[in-house]
Order: sequence, then C-alpha cells, then structure tokens
Amino acid sequence: MKKLYTLLAVLVSAALLLTACGTPAPAATEAPKVKICQVTDTGGIDDKSFNSTAWKGVEDAIKKYGNVEGKYLESQQQADYEVNINAFLSEKCDLIIPVGFLLADATTAAATANPNQKFAIIDVDYLAFPNLRGSGFAIDQSTFLNGYLAAGMTKTGKVGTYVGIAFPATTKFMDGFALGVAYYNQVKGTKVEVLGWDVATRQGLEVGNFESTDDGRKMGEQLMDEGADIIMPVAGPVGLGTLAVMEERGSGMLIGVDNDWSLANPDKAGFILSSAMKNMDVFVTETIGQVIDGSFKGENWIGNLQNGGVGISYGSKLGASIPAELKAEIDALIPKIQSGEIKTLPEGVY
Repeated sequence: MKKLYTLLAVLVSAALLLTACGTPAPAATEAPKVKICQVTDTGGIDDKSFNSTAWKGVEDAIKKYGNVEGKYLESQQQADYEVNINAFLSEKCDLIIPVGFLLADATTAAATANPNQKFAIIDVDYLAFPNLRGSGFAIDQSTFLNGYLAAGMTKTGKVGTYVGIAFPATTKFMDGFALGVAYYNQVKGTKVEVLGWDVATRQGLEVGNFESTDDGRKMGEQLMDEGADIIMPVAGPVGLGTLAVMEERGSGMLIGVDNDWSLANPDKAGFILSSAMKNMDVFVTETIGQVIDGSFKGENWIGNLQNGGVGISYGSKLGASIPAELKAEIDALIPKIQSGEIKTLPEGVY
C-alpha cells in the first residue's frame, strides 16, 4: 500500500510539472511608441541649420522619453512638401513636424483636411488651427547681442551680413544685428559700418535661395573685398560657402545662425566667432512631450532670451579670444533686452 501511495504521488507531481511546462507565461506588453515624423525643407536633414536642429529635438525626445520613434522625409524640391506630408498622413504619425516657412501652405492644407492629425511647424507663428502648434523666435534679441560682439571685435571697422530669401523671419536677423552694431557705436562713440543691410531702407544683399554654397562664396568674397572682416550669413547652408572663402584666405570671422556653427563645423571652428542660436530643438522636444502627456493644443510658441528659445554661443575656439570685459557687457545687455529697455527691432516695421 505504501508503494502505491508513493507511485501516486510521483504521478501527480509529474502531471503538475507537465501542466506548468505546457502553459506559456504571458508575454510582457510594451507600450506603443509615439511616432514623430519630420518633413525637411530642401536643405536636407544634415543642413547644419533648421532641419538638423529640429531633428536634434526629436533625438532629444527619444532619449528623454524612451517611447518615441523618429522618422523623417527629405524634400528635394518644393513640390515634395505636400507629397511628404501626405506620405506621413498615410502612416498615421502622432505628430508631423514640417520645417520652415516654405512648408506653411502645404501644412495649412493638410491641417485643414485632417483635423485629428497633430502638427508642429518650425518658424511659422501666424497660423491658427486647433491641431497645429506654431513656433516663432525673437531671433533679433540674439543677433543684437552678436552685432554688439561683432562691433567690439572688428579690426577693419566694417562687418557684413546677407540673406537667403528676405521675409520677416529672416530680416529680423539682420535688423537685430545692425541695431546691435548701432548700439555699440552709441555706447562707445565708434563708427562701425554694417555692409549688406540697411535698417532704414529695408534694402540689403539677398541670394534668393537657402542651398547654393557657390552663392555664399560670392557673397563672402564681395563683402570681404569691401572690407568686412566679420560676416553673418542668414542663409542656412549657403553660409558654408562664405566660411570656405575665409578658410582659403586665412582671414575673417563668421557669425553662424540657428545653431552653434563651431560645433557643426569643427574643422573650421577657427573662423567662427559666435552663433545666433535659434533653439528649435527646445520647441520640438517640448511639443513631443505634450503629445505624450496629452496636453498638446493649437497655439504659437515664441522663443526668446527668457525661455531659452534664442541665445548667443561663443565659438569653441575663438570664444577664448573675446575679451572678458566685452562678454560682461553683452551679459549686461540681456536683462535690458528682456525688460524692453533696449529695442532689438526697428519701430513700426513688424
């Protein structure tokens, strides 16, 4: 009898073991990723300007939140804007990020036709849709600081600037720059001259695009031949042509725009004095966070000195050559700009 009980116990244990082995453990469920889709302008994702800075915001969100998937489509020509946005509409992205004012019309059409699709457009702050978050930047605040810096660092008494395509978002760069130079002249009693932009007449140098480095080369040669030893191109990748001229001549200093050009172009950092930062990545990462936590709403966000949307970044190499006194003067300008004591745009223009 004892042997029978033992045998039964063994059989029961075996049956329980087989049952346990035959029942698969429930698979761990992973939260679905938030799909973020960026449509670039024609400069491409590695333009060292708008597209790459906006993409950095996506990459920062991936690191910060984890459950984010980033994708992008590059526009080779303006006809691609609508095509690429429609492609992402079909993929049911959680957020579509068109980069730049040239995509405003295609974004308007898509946002109107697809009210449940969320959009966040870079450098467009004049659209109003409940499913669209726009962004603008008080870049004049940043370029004012850079203009003051340029006036304090020039050896020839002449500094220059030019634009890719002139419209309010780009002429604000040059207005701030020219007014920063003018303020330095007012404070110091100097007569530093700005070539390439006249705040009063609204006239200046314009290449007509944001792609051609050959045009940037021509503008750089022209301005340097006229005596400018510091140049601020407001033209995205076009400015790389100007930077190449400086490297070839072994002279001149460039002020980058949108992102830190000394970090984006480390091999030419010896010619980059500073950069007027337009921190589009801050806007992108913040917007993705709103999509994730459900607080997204249609509104226009304006980046300024106070919220970190704009700023000045000294060159990684040349920054050390800027006198501490001049840097202190620039720091002292910031609260005066924030309070409105110092105006960084011409009255009645915008």
